[in-house]
Amino acid sequence: MKISVRFLLMIMIFASLSSCFEDQDDNGLVASEINDFVWKGMNALYLYKDNVPDLANDRFSSDQDYAEYLNNSGAPEELFESLIFDRQTSDKFSWIVDDYIALEQQFSGVTKNNGMKFGLRYVPGSDTDLYGYVRLVLPNSNAESQGLQRGDVFYGIDGIPLNENNYLELLGAETYEIDLATYDNNGTPQTDDDSIVPSDTSISLTKTPYTENPIFVSDVLTAGTETVGYLMYNGFTRDFDSQLNDVFGDFLANNVGHLVLDLRYNPGGSVNTSILLSSMTTGQFTGEVYSTEQWNSDLQAQFFEQDPELLINRFKSDDDGTPLNSLNLNTVYILTTGSSASASELVINCLNPYIDVIQIGTNTLGKYQASITIYDSPNFGRENANPNHTYAMQPLVLKSLNSVGFTDYNDGLQPDITLSEDISNLGVLGDPSEPLLAAALDEITGTRSSLTFGPIIELVADSEDFIPHAKEMYIDKVIPPILRLDRNR
Repeated sequence: MKISVRFLLMIMIFASLSSCFEDQDDNGLVASEINDFVWKGMNALYLYKDNVPDLANDRFSSDQDYAEYLNNSGAPEELFESLIFDRQTSDKFSWIVDDYIALEQQFSGVTKNNGMKFGLRYVPGSDTDLYGYVRLVLPNSNAESQGLQRGDVFYGIDGIPLNENNYLELLGAETYEIDLATYDNNGTPQTDDDSIVPSDTSISLTKTPYTENPIFVSDVLTAGTETVGYLMYNGFTRDFDSQLNDVFGDFLANNVGHLVLDLRYNPGGSVNTSILLSSMTTGQFTGEVYSTEQWNSDLQAQFFEQDPELLINRFKSDDDGTPLNSLNLNTVYILTTGSSASASELVINCLNPYIDVIQIGTNTLGKYQASITIYDSPNFGRENANPNHTYAMQPLVLKSLNSVGFTDYNDGLQPDITLSEDISNLGVLGDPSEPLLAAALDEITGTRSSLTFGPIIELVADSEDFIPHAKEMYIDKVIPPILRLDRNR
């Protein structure tokens, strides 16, 4: 999202916040170069700065005091973690990396991936043992070449049964064998008599660099007399924005009158892409408030003083001059699970004040904060980053609110029609008979004859938990060179 004026204002604020410290090198003080970057970046931008005493602007009485603090703070990762507020509840998502090249590749859709997207649930009757089920298989991936399919079930890794204490280590390996099983529902709709039956088949999988196209399925369907656009969209990845616009161009060409957005496995991503998707879904609200931003108190006060408009994101009619293909709909059907997070939730929350959003599935994750990549440079931008290291931070910097001020949905966004994925009947993604899509089509046609409401089964984890920082909502910043200002170090 190109907000050069906003970032210029932020640069001015950074300078004022760090002015109380002179250049450490000029004073002959020994301070960690990277730790200096960590503290100043968090002091300037961190959303929960006011809740962290060590980030107070008057925390240090002298340069010597500051230098000693940095030198006694351990590794950059330790210092960063010590500055996080309420890691278990309020801030689960801020992070620091020692290789921002890999981080940038991830934001463009490149990850180490074997192509198996899965969910983990408790084995029926157990509160510790787990089983996995394949949600989808990425095209041209290792998993596809090994013959994995949606609906396959596995109970172990490398011969070791999965449980809540070992799954992170076992599934976090680059190469492993999944031990397959079958899911036996015992011929009843209840789940307490179901069982996982191990087989003697194992499949070896290896993670390699993979560029994932978030547009997994797009199609034009017919439901009764209605023409329906269906899009399974699995990540708000900015490098695929033009392809997303092309999909909506196809929907327009086919005169779709309804849209089903399948975000059930979408962990989030770019805020700007969420604005584009919402603007393509509608089109009649160009210039209206999409979302507003709440930063830390220092930044928020400066924004209000300089220009409150800088805190507002608005619906768009184009993407850097390219017209958006917009459907001008007054209703949208969105499929969700507990894996629908951040930018996916932003779409639901920000469309809600304007059109009817019919949410089908289960509760979303509950992430309404956004982050920004902070580099060790004079203005924390990518250009002129310190060549001595490749550390970068991705802290939470703002909360998103919709146009009527709704935010803080810690328990996720609740569906209008509650329907959990059934392991014994997952269906084919994009097929009109697939249960969640069928529920949306029934709602469109007014039949709802095919709906069966089973129990909601807890999702313990999913494959995105093994891709660092996948469940993020981030703001894209492009800072023109003319706006570069120096920052005291």
